[in-house]
Amino acid sequence: MSDLHAPILRWYDEHQRDLPWRRPEAGAWSVLVSELMLQQTPVARVLPVHEAWLQRWPRPADLAAEPAGEAVRAWGRLGYPRRALRLHAAARAVVERHGGEVPASYDALIALPGVGDYTAAAVASFAFGRRHVVLDTNVRRVLARTLGGVELPPASITRAERDVATAVLPDDEATAATWAVAVMELGALVCTAARPRCGDCPVAGQCSWRALGSPTYDGPPRRGQAWAGTDRQCRGRLLGVLRDSDAPVHRSRLDAVWPEEGQRLRCLTSLVADGLVVQRTEDTYDLP
Repeated sequence: MSDLHAPILRWYDEHQRDLPWRRPEAGAWSVLVSELMLQQTPVARVLPVHEAWLQRWPRPADLAAEPAGEAVRAWGRLGYPRRALRLHAAARAVVERHGGEVPASYDALIALPGVGDYTAAAVASFAFGRRHVVLDTNVRRVLARTLGGVELPPASITRAERDVATAVLPDDEATAATWAVAVMELGALVCTAARPRCGDCPVAGQCSWRALGSPTYDGPPRRGQAWAGTDRQCRGRLLGVLRDSDAPVHRSRLDAVWPEEGQRLRCLTSLVADGLVVQRTEDTYDLP
């Protein structure tokens, strides 16, 4: 075993957060829902939406029986609402292909609509205890620092990163599954991007980045995500009007929430193209 395994696993056993999708009674559906919701979204924002989602749709079949627009409505303000459509499509595929039960294998999971490598590996690992490399931003940052000696990983996952993560993955299946979530938790709570708490890190004495004097990241510039005035904000405003209405909305109500006509029309067109909005008549719009 790697020298990192024991201290990180002990740390996780003592410091892991009590999250609903990690509890013994949580099923694979809860894990799949959480993984889609947590993409680019903080845990604190996901918790109430996840709870409401599981109360309303405790099984994939419950969601699959509803129109996709209900998934978009229930997604609320989590952002990146196409994830709601993906989750709805995945629920229907689970019903059609797997009898309503989320499959356990990576190959079956990655074949679901909207499920990529990370999500398939995470669900197989966290819900079914399978041995997979699970590479999210937090895991990549911990491995980049402890093993690579750099502050931040590359913008995109590299083959070298995957090889390192594979090499350090415990051989035992159950231990590997716990390791995957333990490293992720360490990155989320201690080995954070902006202000890492190295004094609380169980492997600070083994960290290559610390040994090198914690050199500052010197790779390509990382641009922050702007919000004010962007198409993302405009799309969110338009979608919010539709989400809050139980009936088709006249174009005039959409005009009222975003004054810049060219941007508003462009964003409305993109929402329709993405399947998040349906044009019912020449002047009315609705959720799908």
